[in-house]
Order: sequence, then C-alpha cells, then structure tokens
Amino acid sequence: MASVWSFPPLSSLHGILSLIFLLFPSTTAAMANAVSPTTRIVQKPTPDPPLFRQASPFSNGESCPPPQSPNKTIHIAMTLDANYLRGTMAAVLSILEHSTCPENITFHFLWSRNNPFIISAINSRFPYLNFKLYRFNSSRVNGRISKSIRQALDQPLNYARIYLAELLPLDVERAIYLDSDLVLVDDVAKIWTVAMGDKPVAAPEYCHANFTNYFTEEFWSNPILSKTFEGRKPCYFNTGVMLVDVGRWRRGGYTKMVEEWMELQKKKRIFHLGSLPPFLLVFAGNIKAIDHRWNQHGLGGDNLEGKCRSLHPGPVSLLHWSGKGKPWLRLDARKPCAVDYLWAPYDLYHSSARSLEQ
Repeated sequence: MASVWSFPPLSSLHGILSLIFLLFPSTTAAMANAVSPTTRIVQKPTPDPPLFRQASPFSNGESCPPPQSPNKTIHIAMTLDANYLRGTMAAVLSILEHSTCPENITFHFLWSRNNPFIISAINSRFPYLNFKLYRFNSSRVNGRISKSIRQALDQPLNYARIYLAELLPLDVERAIYLDSDLVLVDDVAKIWTVAMGDKPVAAPEYCHANFTNYFTEEFWSNPILSKTFEGRKPCYFNTGVMLVDVGRWRRGGYTKMVEEWMELQKKKRIFHLGSLPPFLLVFAGNIKAIDHRWNQHGLGGDNLEGKCRSLHPGPVSLLHWSGKGKPWLRLDARKPCAVDYLWAPYDLYHSSARSLEQ
C-alpha cells in the first residue's frame, strides 16, 4: 500500500530538520557531520552520460491488472532535457517506488532534439521502463515566446505541454503532465483516477493567491482584455502538475487558444513569467480542483534568487522544486536547503549517493 506523508506545521528550520531525521534516518549521519555531495554542478550537457546508479526493478502488486491491459495503463508525460536529466531520473524513480502497479505506467517523454546519451542513461538505469519518445519541434513556439524574468522559463521545451494533444497518440485520452523538478511520495494512480467531469484540466488551485500580479497594468486597464475572466472565478494553478483530458483538449481546440494569447503577448506585454499566464487566461476558473497535497510547489524558492522555503503544513503527496533553486544544484554546491534532503533519496547520480552514505 503506497504511503502518504503528512507534515505538521513547520515554523522553523529546526522543525524541518527534525522531520528529515524522522523520515530518512540513513541521511542523519551525513547531515550531522556536515558531509555534503562533492560532485560538481551539472548545468550543461557533457560528452559522456552522467554516471547514474541502476534503479531496482519494480513489480506489480497482486491486485494489479496485467501490464498493458486495455484502459488500465497510466500515461505520464514529461520533457527530456540534458540539463534536467538528473531531476527526471529522480522523478521517475519516485513514481515507480510509490506505485502499487508500476508495470502499468507508460512514460511519454517529449524532447526537442535527439540526444543519444539521454536515452542511454534511461535504458541502462531503467531497463524495464515502458516509455515512448516524441519529437517536439521548437519552431512551433520560437516566434511566440516573449522574454520573461528568468531565462529557463523561455526555453521552447518549457512550452511543449501546450501540444500534448498533438504529440500523444490518438488512443491516449488522458495523461498526467509532470515537471522534472519534483518527486512523488504517494501512488500516482490516485491522481489518475480523479473524476474530471467536463473539465479539460485537473490540478490543485490556489484561490488565496493575488491573481492580478500575473498580468500587467496594460492588461487590466484594457476594457476588453480585463473582461477575460468575466463569469469565472479565476484561481492560480501550477502547470507543472496537471491531469489532462487529452481527448477533450483536442475537441475543444485549447492549443490554439493558448497560442493566440502568446501571440498577443508579442504585440502587447500583458503578462509576466513564461508559459503559465496563457494557461491561466484559458483555463483559470475552468479546471477540476484537486487536493493541494498533489503539488507542494515553490520549494525552489522564487524565480530570481531561489531562497530556501519551508514546507506547508498538512499532508503531502508530491514535492515540487518549482522556482529558481533546484535540489541537485544546491546539494552539489554544498548550499542545500533543508527540503533538498527530501529529494536526495531519489537521486540516482552515483556520486551523490556515495556521499550521502559516507
């Protein structure tokens, strides 16, 4: 039975560290002795694949239907990029580790260029993994991307999620889209089985956020644009964790709607950030809200400085390092945040594993 983490209110660094000691006793010696990973920061593709440990195989539980049974496959879509490969490997491992029926999961990886060392790393470290590859043509968005506050947000592959309905096979009617900077600590099947009704997207939504901050004064002062959300109750949601009704998305023509907002942004600067605001303009107030436990986001800090943040109180099923700070970079730089040690057990990069065990 997959477990769910439930966190008490954590008002201090001491509280977070105490939680880590409780959850991961094997890492306490490393933390107590201030032993940090000694590998260099992996930021750019290298000529040779990073040396990853091989993940142990995972098998279905007795209650699972046979692998590849009709309508029993869980489809997960993620992007593949050399700079985020370490994060992707950790995310995949966490999904398999906490799944009751891991053999029934198919991964759909989107990438913008053929990179043999990435495939070599996945094949060698997850030799049993069910996955498919899809080429995302970056020319689809090159002319539509507007510069935002952080360069990473402007990469074409960051927009590939808009085109899931075109990239995935027609027999895929539903898919979970996940970013590469997260780990699951619960069974992904619990997201998969959410009843979406007539909504094209399901995700945790946050109605307490100041929604107006995502759009410029020019947007709100325009009498036509400012009526965009009329008749809706728009709330913020993070596009790094979404359950997508791919069939409904296709039939509704939502890709074109998002593209039209991106094209308007090129003419008038109506929003900040990258691919998020166009999603909000199309979907905010029209999604199926799911429990917040499925996206404890913002663990990477803000988009400019990436300062450490604490966990929110309450149960957690998914930890998401959205924001500038990524756990593998901070661990390698010997400047980790306390929450980064919650990501470390899923890191297959061999040097980090060895350092944590010393």
